[in-house]
Amino acid sequence: MKLPHEFVKKMNALLQEEAPRFFATYEEEKANGLRFNPLKIDRDAFLSLAPFTLSPVPFCPTGFYYDAAEQPGKHPYHAAGLYYIQEPSAMFVAETLQPKPGEKVLDLCAAPGGKTTQLAAMMENSGFLLANEIHPKRVKALSENIERFGITNALVTNETPEKLATRFAGYFDKILVDAPCSGEGMFRKDEEAIQYWSEEHVHQCAVKQRHILDCAYEMLKEGGILVYSTCTFSPEENEQTIEAFLQKYDDLELITIEKIARIQSGKPEWTKTKIGEIEKTARLWPHYLKGEGHFVAKVKKTSTSPTWKGKSAMANVSKQSLRDYRTFEKAVLKTEITKTIYAFQQHLFALPDDCPNFDGLKVVRAGLHLGELKKQRFEPNHALALALQTKDVLHSIDLQSNSAECSKYLRGETLATNHDRGWVMITVDGYPIGWGKEVKGTVKNFYPKGLRI
Repeated sequence: MKLPHEFVKKMNALLQEEAPRFFATYEEEKANGLRFNPLKIDRDAFLSLAPFTLSPVPFCPTGFYYDAAEQPGKHPYHAAGLYYIQEPSAMFVAETLQPKPGEKVLDLCAAPGGKTTQLAAMMENSGFLLANEIHPKRVKALSENIERFGITNALVTNETPEKLATRFAGYFDKILVDAPCSGEGMFRKDEEAIQYWSEEHVHQCAVKQRHILDCAYEMLKEGGILVYSTCTFSPEENEQTIEAFLQKYDDLELITIEKIARIQSGKPEWTKTKIGEIEKTARLWPHYLKGEGHFVAKVKKTSTSPTWKGKSAMANVSKQSLRDYRTFEKAVLKTEITKTIYAFQQHLFALPDDCPNFDGLKVVRAGLHLGELKKQRFEPNHALALALQTKDVLHSIDLQSNSAECSKYLRGETLATNHDRGWVMITVDGYPIGWGKEVKGTVKNFYPKGLRI
């Protein structure tokens, strides 16, 4: 792998006698990881079901390393949202924030959604999670990953940090800023990052990161926790960015991150003022552990914040539309959706609990996408199937994950049955994967066209 000359020179100067061990990692295979989804399956059930060779990631209770030759992304369990494929070091970030059910949480730079899905799982789909991504192309992947994981408490937006800061001053209990960075820690995983790298790019990233942190600070309530992370080695974007953040706001307290499994401390000697408490931050190095490069810092806001003055979102669905949905619900489900139901034209969504008003924001997904109103009938969305369990529906058809029928379903083909039951949930080894509509012994396939094999 051809690394930029200036990068090699810089890392040699920073790491000194450690540098040969660090550079040797570029000759090694990258680590591959996945996290099982506790919203759908527990650890024991996952381990007995998963047909992969797995070993635990020591700093993430839901994380596992898998062998590079195995391709879990192509398995039907991935389509069912039983796990998320994620670089192992990245799993440590959400573990550091540790949101709880019922809290108000912001993931400010959220795409593609690895950390968002991890936060939502810790929140057990309770409370409010705002997952924001400024780039329109990347926000689509974020929304799809949230859907596949069966997440119901997230509002997905495509906004600038500034716009959100004006709307949500003093609102959030916990904020994650997984900042856009120069990506040095991902060179082994993504060679495109090498092409983009330059000292100028590092400097530009540092400026952007400080601005994003200013916006995040505004949105944190008193006693609120903010976790800042990057996937780069550069002190300018890591220790020095946190140093500047602490200098700017005297009501921020740096919290010690517990270092396990050879996670290292941040380096005071890499700050401008040699600030000793920067050791409370964490660095994940590829020559110390099985994973790529990451930096993580955790701060607490100790002063009072202005009380949030916003309103909650209100139901706007017409009586007829609600009737059409409830008719579907009674005919197909054994459960009732009790959340606030909101209509975007013909599409109905069940909003997260205590969802704030989002008028004027670019909303990509508002909680759980229930489905679409068609002429005098309601058609369920794929997201609804993935948010339910088999016990929540009246009728289901279970396919074995290694069967020809399962492959047919994932290709979008019809299935044959002996019934005429209308909407049925299709499951794989007992786990929901999508909808079908059974009419006179034929199941019409409603697996989304964009996801088909």
